[in-house]
Amino acid sequence: MAKGMSKETITSPSAESLADAARAVQGKGLPPVHQWNPEFCGDLDIRIARDGTWYYLGSPFTRLELVKLFSTILRRDGDDYFLVTPVEKVRITVDDAPFVAVDFEAEGSGCEQDLIFETNVGDRMVAGPDNPIRVERAPATGEPSPYVRVRSNLEALIDRKSFYRLVEVGAHEDGWFGVWSGGAFFHVIPSAEMMED
Repeated sequence: MAKGMSKETITSPSAESLADAARAVQGKGLPPVHQWNPEFCGDLDIRIARDGTWYYLGSPFTRLELVKLFSTILRRDGDDYFLVTPVEKVRITVDDAPFVAVDFEAEGSGCEQDLIFETNVGDRMVAGPDNPIRVERAPATGEPSPYVRVRSNLEALIDRKSFYRLVEVGAHEDGWFGVWSGGAFFHVIPSAEMMED
């Protein structure tokens, strides 16, 4: 279910003004969006689809560098997502997770394994206690939706091809099938259910 706004609540901030403000705060590393508390400026007609495509006023962004720029000023407060600069805070719609994990590398094996994920906007992170993997299953179908935390409370949906590859490097532990990374074991499915399939 999309979270965000209706077209009637769109206010004066624009993608262009946000981009200018975001460029102004770029430096080494990510901007400290968690430290900024500007006034809420309203809703902006930006939507991130489940496949990671960003839309503005119903049209997909054509410049990846703009998507990457906006991704650096993205923040989640409760169930809502915002683009935040020192002077503006606008709510946007996110259909599922704001990022998609499009690939990963596995280093080591067993409980010494590290899984290094890469997102559609170029973020890289090692799954572990600070960047856990979790799997939600659709109640009706049991279809898994796997996620990995990117930063703060922002997650990436792990794409299908990467999830299938995760299964190849998985293991059974204490009644669960899952994956090791960063010294932690992340549950995917109960071993008994996997044996039934």
